[in-house]
Amino acid sequence: MKLIGVIPARYASTRFPGKPLHPIAGVPLVQRVVERCRLSKSLADVIVATDDPRIAEFASRFCRVEMTRDDHPSGTDRIAEVAGRVAADGYVNIQGDEPLMDPAVIDAVASALGRSEMSTASTPVRSLAEYDNPNVVKVVVAVDGRALYFSRRTVPYLRDHADRPAAEQLASFPFRKHLGIYGYRRETLLRLVTYPVSSLEAAEKLEQLRALENGIAITVAPVDHDSVGVDVPADVARVEALLASRS
Repeated sequence: MKLIGVIPARYASTRFPGKPLHPIAGVPLVQRVVERCRLSKSLADVIVATDDPRIAEFASRFCRVEMTRDDHPSGTDRIAEVAGRVAADGYVNIQGDEPLMDPAVIDAVASALGRSEMSTASTPVRSLAEYDNPNVVKVVVAVDGRALYFSRRTVPYLRDHADRPAAEQLASFPFRKHLGIYGYRRETLLRLVTYPVSSLEAAEKLEQLRALENGIAITVAPVDHDSVGVDVPADVARVEALLASRS
């Protein structure tokens, strides 16, 4: 199966304008993400998908670039535009703000795509800060590895432990945190973006729920890696410190 990694990159981020070009320990963020992707064993190529000529000009020095429309509502739609022009069996959507992405996570998502229309990854919820944080999306997974549901709420609800402290609840069940990386088979991706925004997607603001509501199975690969993203300028120092500690 020929898989291409696609990194959506927008300049006009509300919380961090110009983020893809911001230096992380001297290297622009988008370049660091591309370098991590190239360590994957599963990708035939890596593409930066952007609507901004500044990002395109820089990224084209070291990576293939595809210019896309500037009105896409999500990264999935941006990747679907690329898929319409660049043939492959499938695509892996890699977040453009994770300079510490573990290539093994990409490989796990790619492997899971071999047995499903879509794939993604999850890791254990490890802290109380994540446990009840609506920005940390939880996923409930079936015995066969299929996603049953994604939610900003802490799911499942532990009825018999509901009156206990959060620390005890976290210790009593293996809650899973969803990592924002997706694999799509080409025909599935092109079909997915033709569906209107679903009711659950609109409620939770989670685009993967559109797939579930329309009967697209998503296999969830369990991994140990935890995502470390650059969402706001304050995150840069934290990521740089982690880079320094690893080197």
